[in-house]
Amino acid sequence: MFCEQCEQTASGNGCHQWGACGKSPEVNAIQDLLVYCLRGLAPVTIKARELGISCHEADVFTGEALFATMTNVNFESKRFTVYIRQCIDIREALKSSIKKFSNELINWSKISNYQPDFSESLAEQGREKALTFISQSTNNVDIFSLKLTVLYGIKGAASYNFHAQELGQEDEKVYAFIQEALASLDRKDLSLEDWVNLALKVGEINLRAMELLDKGHTTTYGHPTPTQVPLNPKQGKAILVSGHDIKQLAALLEQTVNKGLNVYTHGELLPAHGYPILKQKYPHFYGHYGTAWQNQTKDFARFPGAIIVTTNCLMPPHETYEDKLFTIGPVGYSGINYLPSDDQDIPDYSLAIQTSLEMPGFTIDEAPRHVMVGFAHNTVLSVSEQVIEAVKKGKIRHFFLVGGCDGAKPGRTYYTEFVEKVPEDCIVLTLACGKFRFFDKQLGEIGKLPRLMDVGQCNDAYSAIKIALGLAEAFQVSVNDLPLSMILSWYEQKAIAVLLTLLYLGIKDIRLGPTLPAFITPNVLQFLSETYNLQPITTPEQDLVACLAYF
Repeated sequence: MFCEQCEQTASGNGCHQWGACGKSPEVNAIQDLLVYCLRGLAPVTIKARELGISCHEADVFTGEALFATMTNVNFESKRFTVYIRQCIDIREALKSSIKKFSNELINWSKISNYQPDFSESLAEQGREKALTFISQSTNNVDIFSLKLTVLYGIKGAASYNFHAQELGQEDEKVYAFIQEALASLDRKDLSLEDWVNLALKVGEINLRAMELLDKGHTTTYGHPTPTQVPLNPKQGKAILVSGHDIKQLAALLEQTVNKGLNVYTHGELLPAHGYPILKQKYPHFYGHYGTAWQNQTKDFARFPGAIIVTTNCLMPPHETYEDKLFTIGPVGYSGINYLPSDDQDIPDYSLAIQTSLEMPGFTIDEAPRHVMVGFAHNTVLSVSEQVIEAVKKGKIRHFFLVGGCDGAKPGRTYYTEFVEKVPEDCIVLTLACGKFRFFDKQLGEIGKLPRLMDVGQCNDAYSAIKIALGLAEAFQVSVNDLPLSMILSWYEQKAIAVLLTLLYLGIKDIRLGPTLPAFITPNVLQFLSETYNLQPITTPEQDLVACLAYF
């Protein structure tokens, strides 16, 4: 196998024997075959869209299928076989519609006519297609680097768009670009500059997808407000929801009304407690259990109820808890309970609910502990005048956005140390699971403003961008002239999409870690460094001095 799409690739170069995420070579190869089939579907979808033929099924399917190939989402080869069959069926149905609609004789390319042999090993066919893609691109490794950047970026954008579509928020431009980007991966007429521009276009489209998702969340559940979230379990039956999908969390809350269950969030669903409609409507929506995704093997083993994983990040489960583990949507693992959705994309959680009711639950109330969430763009920008006044009076010297993906590498302790060393006249904004390195630190306040503000999950990256743009407008300067430094951690493809969005917006001086992407060549990195001053993290002390000295 060869996979280098996440930060924790073996030796920082790529996984060759087995995925660091737990993905087998077989699953990796079948994922590669699915991506190949999606690349063949793309030109057919583009042609159908040109003719005014509805492509909605293909567009929605492409988003879910790309999402399923992301790191730590789906490890089940049978599910990918189903996706591949669906992809070919949708492609051929669109071809038939095109033939009926147009008299034009279309000579579809080899990739758009490809038919997998389901009687033979799909893994072997996937390895062949992956090796061909690599061999055809190695004549210019910098272009290949950017091709991979585009591919991984659209995986991230597709995942944000998947959640937005679930909530009824869609934009034809997002769907059209994802198809165009997939089709572009087979083009040989694009220059290095063209690929740079295409990568930045991924950032632009991802911004729109995140905007749609933010609208979906806030119009459905209200704007997040500062909310105290219990971290201590309380006596009673319990069920746990992990991942990112707030719509599916809301569906579980609805199905557990008057069931005698307390609902806990895990991982990236912590910020869901800030949505007022969820808190007001569901009093059994109690608190948060555990920390970041990479600690789930310990957290899940200890939790005395059923556990539902709604999106990434799923780790290969231990046998000690696999019987009480359930997956939904694009998430899957061989042998784990899967809850299919109805035609409204809502799973039936009754099996998981019954499992929780049969388990002991928490037997005592633990000592109270809590964290604050809900500092999204609507909350922060509502006090922008107070913020500006504090900056002008010297009470706030600097803002640090410290966030992104968490992971298991020891080097990620950098982010804890950085926050601990931030001076007392500075404010830390954080989002995504990277915050679990320091989310329960008591940093105090500046005036009435908390020094540590949780902006939300990684799906709320738009909120952080909107805060930065809003403050820049309020100060009447560019974002790059704000007393703001971005210290980011990355792990998977949504983080790549967000980084491309920041670069599309022209934001400079980003510090990225704990290591740089393995698929970025030295020449591409030099371009990013010279154009955007993108740089790797060093030490907390050195980076703090550099950030504070700049302003």
